[in-house]
Formats: sequence, C-alpha cells, structure tokens
Amino acid sequence: MGYTYNRLNKDDVALLMVDHQAGLLSLVRDFSPDDFKNNVLALADIARFFDIPTILTTSFEDGPNGPMVPEVKECFPDAPYFARPGQINCWDNEDFVNAVKATGKKQLLIAGVVTDVCVAFPTLSALEEGYEVFVVTDASGTFNQTTRDAAWSRMEQAGAQLMNWFSVGCELHRDWRNDIEGFGGILAKHLPHYANLMQSFSAQKA
Repeated sequence: MGYTYNRLNKDDVALLMVDHQAGLLSLVRDFSPDDFKNNVLALADIARFFDIPTILTTSFEDGPNGPMVPEVKECFPDAPYFARPGQINCWDNEDFVNAVKATGKKQLLIAGVVTDVCVAFPTLSALEEGYEVFVVTDASGTFNQTTRDAAWSRMEQAGAQLMNWFSVGCELHRDWRNDIEGFGGILAKHLPHYANLMQSFSAQKA
C-alpha cells in the first residue's frame, strides 16, 4: 500500500503545549536540562514565527507538578490556558478540547511532559477523533530512554508522526526564499552551529 505524504500546513495546524511545568520538568532525564529547555523554546519560536494557534495546559498545578514554566507562558501571553483541576489526560478536559476544536485545524502538533502520559494520552485521543497528529519528540521528555522509546512506539503504531522541532520548522517553511533572515534567525538562536552558517551568509552578502 502506498504512503501519502501529508505535509505540515501552517494554515491548518495548531500547537498543544501540555504540562511543561516546573515540577514535572525535574522528571525529564532523556535530555539534559539545557537541551530540553532550548528545544521547547525553539518550538515556541517556530509557532510564533508561523502564527500557529497555540493552546497551553497544566495538570494539577497547585500540587507537586507546579506552575507552567514562565518562559513558555511568556511566549504565548494571549493563548488559551487551561489549568486542569485533575484530569491526567488533557483530552478529558472539555474546555481544552473545545478550544482545540475552535481552532478549526485538522493537524495537531503536540509536545509535553511526560512523553508517555501527558503527550501519549492526548495524542491517542486526538487520533481517535480523526486529527492528524505530529508529536514533537525533542520538546517532550520523560524518565529515561526506555520509557520514551516505548511511548514513541505506541503513538507511532496508532498513526502519529514523530518529528523534532527542526524538521517541524523546515516542513512548515517549505522554501528558504520565503524568509531567509527570519527563519534562519530562529535556527541560529537555538542551534549554535547554525549561527556559523548565518554569519558566513551575512558576510558573503556584505
């Protein structure tokens, strides 16, 4: 059976940032703290660059999970924000799901903490309802690589596509000529080695 390559469409995608909370971040062990924070903020910058509707949610933030990481909240000051009182699967929260449906988008980018619960559960739920789901693997974290790989396998077998923030940005951008400096600036900000390429490009232009 042939495979249909449905690309991410900047005009038909929404981003769900699930449970990037101060307490839960201490559980992330499959990425270094600095790398993980950089990945999450890179995804946020991409969403802002392409003006992608973004929805934020937290789980039991008055408990040990803690508040959403301030930098994430600051990236999306006007985004719908749902502090779930107890539901572990954010798709069980009616207000959150209504906000997702209100975007009118058929594609969902999902990232969160932890990968095997806060990302996997809504991913499986959204797939069941007919959404096309793209899991941003390096902006999602969990206890260890074994747990992560099992969660990735579970979601992929259900039909989710696994991507990283860099490939998300490139697939949305399509063509460098759309905005060389703008998109290149995001890559340079979050990939130090890419900054060298941008400096060379700038020097050549000068």
